[in-house]
Amino acid sequence: MFTNEKPLTAAELGKLWVSYMGNSMGKCILGHYLQHVEDKNIERVVRNAYNLSDKLMNKITDIFKKENIPHPVGFTNADVDLAAPRLFSDQYYLHYLRYTCKAGLSIYSIAIPLMSRKDIRQFFIHTSEATANLISDINNVILSRGNLMDPAPIPPPQKVDFVKKQSYLKGFMGETRPLHALEITHLYDNIDNNITSKALLIAFSQTAVDKRIKNYFIRGKKITDKHIEVNTQKLNDDNLPAPSLLDHLVTTSITPPYSDKLMLAHKIDMFSMKVRSYGNAISLNGRRDLGAMYGKFLGDLGAYVEDGANIMIDHGWMEQPPQAVDRDSLTTN
Repeated sequence: MFTNEKPLTAAELGKLWVSYMGNSMGKCILGHYLQHVEDKNIERVVRNAYNLSDKLMNKITDIFKKENIPHPVGFTNADVDLAAPRLFSDQYYLHYLRYTCKAGLSIYSIAIPLMSRKDIRQFFIHTSEATANLISDINNVILSRGNLMDPAPIPPPQKVDFVKKQSYLKGFMGETRPLHALEITHLYDNIDNNITSKALLIAFSQTAVDKRIKNYFIRGKKITDKHIEVNTQKLNDDNLPAPSLLDHLVTTSITPPYSDKLMLAHKIDMFSMKVRSYGNAISLNGRRDLGAMYGKFLGDLGAYVEDGANIMIDHGWMEQPPQAVDRDSLTTN
């Protein structure tokens, strides 16, 4: 039961707001998937994901009502055409859900220590657990089909060792040490995210109505292609494999199942998630060449996301998050 013991903090309000927005988008995407999925096991996990998004939206709506706060508009039935032809094969639905569950966990788990009110904290604890259980189920289904390529195994260390030379950090010239386990992990994860994102960009560029938005997706595909290529080369340099592309899982349909507004907002969100992923990778990196690579990637993403936001604003589609009081405006009035 939710209590009104104290007003929501900025962290609580902000995390609830962004969770509502993301899940309203997810319901639209998954609602269309459910019209076309044929594999019963994949249908089960897609429906579970859809039901979780619906449940979370309802809980957040209840919280906002008790606090006399309007819930966001987000995305509605007006943003999806359930009668449109399928845009992806069943297999892609699993990779998409895996990607979006990772994005959700990055919001929900970080929220937990920031929540002051017990009821809101418990909401995000339960949400994190439900999302973790969902992604575990998704991974099991992918593994059962032999479609999940794990990061390559590396030889286990025979003894504890310590870094003895500063050359451990270099990576531009001369002898470069092999990638360590965490560097491999994040290179793999970057590629895994990007191949899912690229397939979505292909689908969205096929079905976007507005020419400016279509070109925006084509530009995003080129950026994503480059990031996949560079990350893959880093793994290949150490004779390590990389995940394969998912482009073939996009159909040839040019009928839009989603509004331009939803598709544009979705890609801005996905590129914003890459910012978090690359930032996390930098923090656990130990080679200068990788640090420089991630720095370049972040520059690419920042410019792309800002340009997408400008298109959203031009169309009047960007919903404003809750913000602090403008004290200067109050003073002048």
